[in-house]
Amino acid sequence: MDRYAVIGNPIGHSKSPLIHRLFAEQTGEQLTYEALLAPLDDFAGCLRAFLLEGRGVNVTVPFKEQAWVLVDQHSKAAHRAGAVNTIMRLEDGTLLGDNTDGKGLVRDIQANAGFPLAGLKVLLLGAGGAARGVIQPLLDAGPKHLCVVNRTVSKAEELAALFVDQGPISASGFDWIEESVDLIINATSASLGGEVPDISPKLIRPGHTLCYDMMYASEATPFNRWAAEHGAARCMDGLGMLVEQAAEAFLLWRGVRPDTAPVLAALRG
Repeated sequence: MDRYAVIGNPIGHSKSPLIHRLFAEQTGEQLTYEALLAPLDDFAGCLRAFLLEGRGVNVTVPFKEQAWVLVDQHSKAAHRAGAVNTIMRLEDGTLLGDNTDGKGLVRDIQANAGFPLAGLKVLLLGAGGAARGVIQPLLDAGPKHLCVVNRTVSKAEELAALFVDQGPISASGFDWIEESVDLIINATSASLGGEVPDISPKLIRPGHTLCYDMMYASEATPFNRWAAEHGAARCMDGLGMLVEQAAEAFLLWRGVRPDTAPVLAALRG
C-alpha cells in the first residue's frame, strides 16, 4: 500500500493524518498516512529514509525552507514561496516540491466563504515564511492591490520586491495605513501569544471587511475577536486553509481532489 507522511517538529498536534485518512475513505484511494517527528538537526535524513519506500510527504514547521533545498524540481508556487510543504517522489526517483498553502488559503476564501478576490483591496499582515508562501496565489486571484504590512517595514519591502513582477503589490508599516480595505489576512504568529498585530481598527469597514487569521484554535483567535469587536463582516480561522491545502496535496499525489466540506465539518465537529 502506498505510504505518505507529514514530517515536522513538533508533530503530535498534527491533524494531517486524520484529514488524509478521511480523504482516502471518501475517494477509495488505498494508502497510509502517518506523522513523523524529525530531529531538528536531521530533517534530510528523516525525509530520505521515508522516501525510500514512501510516495510523498507533507512538510510542516520548521522544515519547509530545508525541504525547498532538498527537492530536485519546484512548482511555480514553491519556487516563488521559497518553501515546500508537499513533496512527491516521481517515477524516476527524483523529488518534486510544491507549496499548496496559498492555494488552500485562496480556495477557502473564494470557494468556502464565497468571497471572490478579484478587484479587492487586500492587506497581508506579516513578512515571514507564512506570508511569503501565500502571496503568489493571492496575486493570481486578481486583487486590485495587495499590501504587505509588517512592524519592520524593510522586511515587508523586501518581500513585496520578490513579487513586484507578478501583480499590484506594495509594503507598509503597521501604523501607515488607516483607510479601510476589503480583506485582512493575519499571517503573523501573534495569535499564538495571545496578541493582535498593532493595526488601526479603521482598516475594517463595518459589515463589509472579511478578516482571516491563518492560525486556528478551538475558540476564536485573538485577532478574530479583535476583528469582530470592530465590526468585521466575517471572521475566519485557518482550519479551512489546512484542509484545502491538504486536498491540493492529495490531488497532486493521487490525481483526484476530495470533497473538503465533510472533512472540514468533521474537524469542526
